[in-house]
Parts: sequence; structure tokens; C-alpha cells
Amino acid sequence: MERKGRLGFVPARYGEGVVGGAEAVLREMAHGLAQRGWEVDVLTTCARDHFTWANEFDPGVEEIADSVTLRRFPTVISTDRAERAAFNAAINAGSPLRMTEQERWMNDDLRLPELFHYLLDASDSYRALVFAPYLFWPAFACGQVAPDRTILMPCLHDEPEAHLDIFHPLFSGSRGLWFLSDPERDLAESIHPRLADFEVIGSGLDVPERYDPEGFRARHGIEGPFVMYAGRREGGKNWDGMLDAFARAVVNADLPLSMVTMGHGAVDAPPEIADRVIDLGYVSESERNDAYAAASAYIQPSAFESFSRTMMEAWLAGTLVIAAGTSAVNRWHAERSGAGLVYDDDDEFEECLRFVAEAPEAAAAIAAPGREYVLEHYTWPPVLDAVERTIDRWMPWS
Repeated sequence: MERKGRLGFVPARYGEGVVGGAEAVLREMAHGLAQRGWEVDVLTTCARDHFTWANEFDPGVEEIADSVTLRRFPTVISTDRAERAAFNAAINAGSPLRMTEQERWMNDDLRLPELFHYLLDASDSYRALVFAPYLFWPAFACGQVAPDRTILMPCLHDEPEAHLDIFHPLFSGSRGLWFLSDPERDLAESIHPRLADFEVIGSGLDVPERYDPEGFRARHGIEGPFVMYAGRREGGKNWDGMLDAFARAVVNADLPLSMVTMGHGAVDAPPEIADRVIDLGYVSESERNDAYAAASAYIQPSAFESFSRTMMEAWLAGTLVIAAGTSAVNRWHAERSGAGLVYDDDDEFEECLRFVAEAPEAAAAIAAPGREYVLEHYTWPPVLDAVERTIDRWMPWS
């Protein structure tokens, strides 16, 4: 097999039990490129959880699937992060922070000094270093060690932190940027006065060979129609807001729907629907895929999306997507595919749920084009082709 060079992929987290779109994309991309003949290292933290950043995995080096080398470095948190919390409140309120305050905000969280020093010594051995997402210290600090070798996959959302001046050098000084969707690129262009060379590469998904919706129902004792949410259950994904809106909708309209959820984070269902919310926690990919196929609809309530992998997973399973219109990415996918419903407030969300409950055949008909949309645009072979083309263009062999 032709030797193509050594790549370093730097996700903030990697491994069993890690939930996150950016992490999943980098993991699958790294292994896909290893199968194409690249020498691939994954350089990451020992953390599983992005709230505590506690070191749960052992540091060190091991070879994993597809001859990928995994190098783990311990996180360091030196304070109780009280100053960061105060800065977060100011950022969310729209109050400007001086550059020194932004620097203190960035550093008053996890840091990865051993990775930073490793890259100071070893960056020249990599043809390219790929960082994602932009928001955390590993990408921000380590992504500026060797900018001529750095590709940033920002996974950018229209969140308050995205507008901080501290990120301008990362977006302008990297050798290249990989965007996952047109709206993500448009957002970056609206925020940053100058961008590095960029390409919209999209994201790939592995297509399941089969689905077992009835087996999923039987394994979990689930009867009747249900909608589904998979991913991080946290404020940034509007999980609590969606759960409250779901409770009001099914009670007000007397809808026979349950909610099945899986992923990471607390599930505090309103008491009036506590018996209708089924939390499966962390499940395998195959079990999650079977859940998609069994669901009447998938709910995407987040305004902060750069691609929305879960929407694609639902469409591959033939399932309708109900998505928050506050995200330009959600709306873009729904309109391009013709396979989703978009809501702008709780009343519209209730109407979407009512439609799914009362007209399941019509809902399935709307969902039908979704699978072809994903197969046409978001499988791994063409995405990896685009990845390799951009690496060849930005980091040619000398």
C-alpha cells in the first residue's frame, strides 16, 4: 500500500462511553484514513466526561483497531474554575471581555501540558495535525503549536463563546479549515474577519447493515409509539427545554407518545410525564440504530449544531426528524432533504408531535427521502476523498 504520511488527530475525548458528534467524526475519520494507508495517531486526553474532565482512562500509548496508535495525556485543572464560571456568566450576558480576561477564561479549565510539549518536540513528524472542536484548550493551545501543519475542524456553533476575539488566530492562522456544512462555513465567515483556506467536506456515516426495531422494543419492554432523543442531555443542547415542551404537548393534546432517550447527562422529567420518559443511558451503536428504526420521530432540539449527525442517523433508519428551527444547520438539512419538520416555538413543536401521533403514515412518507439524502451526501468514501484532496493541497510532500 502506498505510504501517504503520518496524521495526528486531536479530539478532546476518545473512547468507550464518550458521547459527542465531533468526537465521533474524528474517530471514524481517523480509522477510515488508516484503512487507506495513512499512519494515524490519535492524541487525546484521559477524560471521558467534558464537564469534570476527570482522568478516567490510563495515560500512555497503545495500538488499537486498524493499527491506529492511541496516545493519551492527563488533563490538568489547577483551580475550582470559579473565575471561569464568572466569565461564562459575562459571556452569556453579552458583556465584552478584555483579551487578558479571555485568556484567563480559557486557561481556567482543563489544560493538557504534556500534549503541548509532545507537539513541540514531535509536530515535525506529522504531515498534518487535525483538531476538533475549536472550543477547548487542546485545540486552542495545541492547534497553534505548528500552524503550518494544523487543520482545524471547528464544529462551530452560533454560541456566545464563538464570538470571542481569542479564537481569531486559530481560525486565520491554521493551514486549513474543514467545515461540516454550508451554514457552519457561513457562520465562520460572519464572525472572523479573515479565514484560513477552507473546504466544506461534510461528514460521513457508517450505514448499518440491518435494523431490528421489534427486537429493540422487546428488549426494553416498550409498547406504543415513541419519539426519541440521543446525545448529550445538557442545557447547550436544549434538553431540559425540549423535555418541558414535550410534557406540555402530550398533556395538552392528550397524545399517546412516550420519549426514549439515550446518552450522557441527567434526565429530570416533569412529574406529569415521568412514567413516559424511558432513559436507556449509554447504549451500543447497534442498539441506538435499532431505536431510531423503532421511533415514530427523532427530536433535534439544539440550536447549536454544525452538522447534526443524529439527524442523519435517524434518516438512515427511515425515521422522521423534528428539528428546532433556531439552528440554521437543522433548517438547512430539513429543507435540502425534504424529510424533516422544523418548529420555531412550543406551539409548533406540539403541532409536530400531534401530526406524528395522528398521521403516522403521512409522517413516514415525509421521512422517506431522508435515507437517500444521507446516502447521496454523507457516506464516508466521498468525504475521505475530500479529506485526502485537501491534505494534498495544503500539505504537499516536499
